[in-house]
Parts: sequence; C-alpha cells; structure tokens
Amino acid sequence: MILELVPTHLPATHALATQLLRARPGPLGAAAGGAPARTIDVTLAPDPNALPGGQVLQNLMNGLGAWALALSLVGLLIGAAAWALGSHGQNYQQTFVGRRAVLISGLAALLIGAGPAIVNFFFNAGQGVH
Repeated sequence: MILELVPTHLPATHALATQLLRARPGPLGAAAGGAPARTIDVTLAPDPNALPGGQVLQNLMNGLGAWALALSLVGLLIGAAAWALGSHGQNYQQTFVGRRAVLISGLAALLIGAGPAIVNFFFNAGQGVH
C-alpha cells in the first residue's frame, strides 16, 4: 500500500499524506461514497478532413511517395549498372557496392509501398488494446 511508503517518524507528514491519499479519486484512493473512481475515456478517430489542410497533407504524402519511388528506381538502376560493370571488370568492391545498392533500393521500394499498410496494421493493433 502507498501509505506504508510515507515515513511514520514525521507525524505531520504521515497525517497529511494519509489524508491526501484517501481523498484522492483514482486508482490510489476511492471517490466519495467509497465507490471506485472512473477515469475519463479518451478516444481517437483519425479524420483527414477534421482540420484545414487535410487534403493538402494527403497530396504532399502522395507526392513524396512518388518522389521516393522515383529515387528508389534511380538507385536500383545505378546499382545494377555498377554491379554489372564490376562483375565484368572483375572488381569485387564495385560488384559488392552495386549489389548492395540494388538490394537497398528494392527494400526501400518495398517499404514505401507497404508503409501505409504497416502503419494501419499497428494502429489497428493498438486500437485492440484495452
């Protein structure tokens, strides 16, 4: 119990803490009448049209997604070219860098495409927590 943590060798402090903890509604004390106090329920319902500029934000996200995919494609093409040139020139370092660029660009495109589904998955999983 919380009252056990209050030092008893200071009688005024112990009496004040006891009075505050017993009068406090919530999980540490009880509300008036001895019934447990109920906290306020907070809810969340995301709506892009609830604030001004919601459509602008959506257009901005769509544009950034398009640019990110275009840059991912550029990285994939440059990586594939470096991989091919390094492989033909027997240059292990260039081959490794090209292969890494191809894999990272492909992973970036995967995450860009799956990003909304990943965010929605975790949001819905969080909504299930009670």
